[in-house]
Amino acid sequence: MLAACDPSEKAVTPFDKTDELVVITVNSPDTYYENSEGGYAGLEFDLASEFAHDLGMKIRFKVVSKMDDALLSLEKHQGHFVAGLSISDRYALRARFGPIYQLVQPQVVYNTEYSRPKNIHQLVGRTLEIASGTTYAEQLNRVKQDIPDLKWTEVPITAEDLLTKLAEGKTDYAVADSTQVNLAKNFYPNLDAAFDLGGHTGRAWAFSPYAERELLEKTQSFFNRIEQDGTLTRLLDRYYGHIQRLEQTDVSGILQKMRTLLPDLRDHFHRAEELTGIDWRLIAALAYQESHWNHLAVSPANVRGIMMLTETAADRMKVTDRLDVQQNILAGARYLAMLKDGLPLRIKEPDRTWMALAAYNQGSGHIEDARVLAQRLKLNPDSWLDLKTTLPLLGLSKYYRSVKHGYGRGGEAVILTESVRTYYKILLKYERPYSWGFPDRDEIEPVS
Repeated sequence: MLAACDPSEKAVTPFDKTDELVVITVNSPDTYYENSEGGYAGLEFDLASEFAHDLGMKIRFKVVSKMDDALLSLEKHQGHFVAGLSISDRYALRARFGPIYQLVQPQVVYNTEYSRPKNIHQLVGRTLEIASGTTYAEQLNRVKQDIPDLKWTEVPITAEDLLTKLAEGKTDYAVADSTQVNLAKNFYPNLDAAFDLGGHTGRAWAFSPYAERELLEKTQSFFNRIEQDGTLTRLLDRYYGHIQRLEQTDVSGILQKMRTLLPDLRDHFHRAEELTGIDWRLIAALAYQESHWNHLAVSPANVRGIMMLTETAADRMKVTDRLDVQQNILAGARYLAMLKDGLPLRIKEPDRTWMALAAYNQGSGHIEDARVLAQRLKLNPDSWLDLKTTLPLLGLSKYYRSVKHGYGRGGEAVILTESVRTYYKILLKYERPYSWGFPDRDEIEPVS
C-alpha cells in the first residue's frame, strides 16, 4: 500500500511493533516523483519499496519539501528513516547513517554563454550560490581556509531551481552534484560543469540516533544483498546510466533512414492509421523520435520497441511482445489515440495532438498540472503555445509542490514534442498520405 504523502504529525509505531514502514523523503527527480503512468518512481522510491518487500511490510512515504524538513520529521519520529540524504558533518550531528549506496561528485557549474572558470580562485569576486540544506558549505569552508576572499550565498531553493536560475543568467556560478548537473543539461544546454569541488560525497539513509538495532541490522543486510546480486547496480543504471544531453533534432538521420528503414515499416504505420485515424506520418514521426525506427530498442528503464512502450502501457494495450514490430506500432498508436481522446473536448487541433504527444512522454497527469498552472498564470490552458511555457515549470519546486502530480520532466516533454513536430513536417513533405475519409479525423496542419 503506497501513499504519496502523510499529513499526520503523529509519531510512527516503532519498527518492531508495526507492519508498515514509513519513509521520509522529498519530491525530486532523484528521489521520489510521479512517472508518466501515474505511478511513483525515483531511486529512493525503488530502494525503499524493495526493502519493504524484503521485510514483508507495507510501505508509506511521507513527502516533505526539503531535506532539512525531513530531518525534523525524523526527530519527531514521524518516519522510520530518511531516504536520499548526502552524508555531511552537519547532518551527522542529528542522525546516524546507514550504508553508502551512491557516490556523487560536487561540481562548480557555469553558464556556457560566459567564460569557463579554470579554478576556484577565479570565483573570487563573483556571485556563487548553493542551495540551502546541502552539504556544499562544508567543502567551501575548507577551501576558504586557503582562499579567505571566497564568498558564497546559500539560497532557500532546491538545486534544480538554482540550476535553472544559473541557466537564465541570474547568477554567475552554482554548486550542485554531478547527477543533478547531468539531469539539468538535458533541459538547459547552456549549463556545464567547470570543475569538481573536493572529493565524492556519499548518499545513505538517515536514521534516528535512537533507531532500533533490528532496523539497522536489517538495513545493512538489505544493502549487502542488493549490492551482491546486482539489484543496486541495475537501479543506479536505470536512473543515471543513461543520463545524457537530449539530441538535437536529427534531420539528416531521418532523411537517411527514410530510404533504409522506413520501407519495411510503412505498411505497419498504414495499418496504425487505419486503426486509429491518426496520420501514419505522425505515428512514424513519434516512432522515429522514440527509437530512430529501431524495433529492438531497449532503454535502461526497460522501455522497449520501436514506440518505446513501458510495461504498463504494453499491458494496457494487450501487447504480448514489445519487440514485435506490428504489435508495438499498433499499441503505440492506440495509446496515443487514447491520450488524445482523454483530453477535454474543447481543446482544438493542432494543440490537441501536441498535448497528446507530450502526454505520451510524461503522462496525462503532468499535462493536466501544466494546464492548471497555465490557468493560474492567466495563460490559455487549451493552447500548446502556453503549455510550452508551463510544462518546464513542473521541474521547479515553487510550482510542482503546488500541483497534484508533483515533480515532472515537463521540459523534456516540450523538447520531444517539438522534435516530433519537426519530423512530422519532414514526412509530410516527402511521404504521400495513405488514406482519407475518416469522419472523426481532425486535420493536423504543421505549425512552425
